[in-house]
Amino acid sequence: MPKLAATLTDVSVRNKKPKDKPYKVAAGRGLHLLIKPTGAKFWVFRYRFEGKENSLSMGRYPDVSLAGAEEKVRDAHKSIAEGIDPSDKRKDIKAEKEANTKNTFEIWADKWWQNWHKDKSPRHANYVMRRLEADIFPSIGKLPINEIQAHEVVDTIKKIASRGALDIAKRAHQMMGQVFRYAIAHNKDSKTTRNPTTDIKPSDIIESRQKKNYARVELKELPALLRALDASNSQPLTRLAVKLMGLTFVRTTELIEAKWEEVDFDSKQWRIPAERMKMKTPHIVPLSMQALQTLQALHAISGSYDYIFPNQTNHTKTMSNNTILKALDVVGYKHKMTGHGFRGLASTALHEQGFDHQHIELQLAHQERNQVSASYNHALYLKQRSVMMQKWADYLDELKVNKE
Repeated sequence: MPKLAATLTDVSVRNKKPKDKPYKVAAGRGLHLLIKPTGAKFWVFRYRFEGKENSLSMGRYPDVSLAGAEEKVRDAHKSIAEGIDPSDKRKDIKAEKEANTKNTFEIWADKWWQNWHKDKSPRHANYVMRRLEADIFPSIGKLPINEIQAHEVVDTIKKIASRGALDIAKRAHQMMGQVFRYAIAHNKDSKTTRNPTTDIKPSDIIESRQKKNYARVELKELPALLRALDASNSQPLTRLAVKLMGLTFVRTTELIEAKWEEVDFDSKQWRIPAERMKMKTPHIVPLSMQALQTLQALHAISGSYDYIFPNQTNHTKTMSNNTILKALDVVGYKHKMTGHGFRGLASTALHEQGFDHQHIELQLAHQERNQVSASYNHALYLKQRSVMMQKWADYLDELKVNKE
């Protein structure tokens, strides 16, 4: 499309000098460049609509270039041809923008939460708000809720899943759906007519991990399991083995083959040598106060042997890995929970509580080391992991006491 007029160019606009009084330079089709004594330059569009003369600001130069001002004038003439006053259209657009700032996903999520959390425990309610603030608001929080599309929901879920927090990604999908349903229920205020989360399922977005399917309870079932284990009539060595596994979430073989020489009570660390690790690299387990107390109780039972969990009939051998499964069977969790299941529960809970993905993966001794450091350092983030392990132990204690 040709320029409006040849009277002005970018160079000539830039070189226009101020005078003692404001003056205008015509650019064609009603567009003028207004130059004030201060040197400030503004684009002004003068037009007639229904016999009345009017003017409309098109922005300040150089924030709005000559080409930008010309484009705005073309849009204005198009509105006039359609019988719409450009000034009224500008007001409508401004009003719509102002309305949208009061109709964002974040605002409706807060309204939903205020209604939803009334019969929930404070801990759970606060967790849900933290997840909204950390995972959802940065992506779609400022968008008008009635304009959000399915692809924006997909992008939000993918971003969460990309850090390995698959369960949190699925819950985010669920939370977003609840907010949209609440907004639809209040359609008069939100202008929301559909729920874009119904267009997709988490399984459409998140790739399933090809891992061995270890049975495990849901996180909400963990309190009952912990209480059942505490009340179990299993042998003390067995009961303490399951307790330590829950506190440290190591692999079953890493637990039952543990030796007393690996435990340093002074530094509060359990150092597992490389040859006993799946990834063949040494591993440090920071010991919480609860884990240390458990080991002290174990020391009274097996402290005179090499193995922390010796075989009951032959102390030169270790406890069978079936012993952990048997202890879980005794309390009614046969085919529902395995020793390895504590690892998945810890990963889910710690991600939900906002701990760094890298710290969790390092503590789980997973293979994602290329994402953590080029050369694996088993002591990496040890301070942060120590804090995390103590928080985990405190969390387990809290679950046993609080019945939600």
